Amino acid sequence: MHASRSHGHHWLLLTDLLRLRNQTGSLLLLFPTLWALVIASNGRPPMSLVVVFVAGVFLMRSAGVVINDWWDRDLDRNVTRTRSRPLASGALPPHVAIIVFVVLLILAAGLLTSLNFLTVMLAPIAVLLAIAYPLAKRVTALPQVVLGIAFGWGVIMAWTAVRNDLCWIPIGIFLATVCWAVGYDTIYALQDIGDDMRIGIRSTALLFGRHERGWLSGHVFPADTSGSSWRAYSFAVPAPAAPREPSTPPPPDSIRAAAHPHSPR
Repeated sequence: MHASRSHGHHWLLLTDLLRLRNQTGSLLLLFPTLWALVIASNGRPPMSLVVVFVAGVFLMRSAGVVINDWWDRDLDRNVTRTRSRPLASGALPPHVAIIVFVVLLILAAGLLTSLNFLTVMLAPIAVLLAIAYPLAKRVTALPQVVLGIAFGWGVIMAWTAVRNDLCWIPIGIFLATVCWAVGYDTIYALQDIGDDMRIGIRSTALLFGRHERGWLSGHVFPADTSGSSWRAYSFAVPAPAAPREPSTPPPPDSIRAAAHPHSPR
């Protein structure tokens, strides 16, 4: 009975490591990938490619959160939101995360056997981006841009899987995805801004500082519902921001409330 409980506990820790109960990040990665897949195939993507990319998104997002937690395990102990994660709390040893990461990459590599040569050649870049994001938080004030590139790389691979070439259309979708990711992950990073300042982690939330409202307004998508027309905009340029105190206060309640309670990472 005790062995059964211990076995179940370890599986529960693995599900927490993989964020299996929170697939928000998988959806944020999946949506742009499917957009590219549908557009590249003129609205009729082959079901085989849909299955490959849905599975690939799940595997690579899972690999991304595992390697993120492995790199950040010592830092996460000092952040209120993340200190209970399996690696940060010590409930799982670090070598288990590396084993899981490698297994996920092997499974993802198996999906490449059905894709064309160009797409296969682009795949290692996705692995490098997954590894680069947690490191970016230590060396650049724009880690959310690296996250956006990682989340947008599925757009490039999906397009080449269908067309076996590249043009301005997937590049446009890719850049829009990067801007979108910078917007939502900056909002998300606001809830950790105090801890990040204390332990030296960088983010666009800290970079934008007292102008975060202006920067974030550049990533809002207003809709014009007059008649049957809809308009969507995503701008990477900062909008004018109302002046605030020159200190570095905690994020405004309105922005903090907008942050999703679950991590996309």
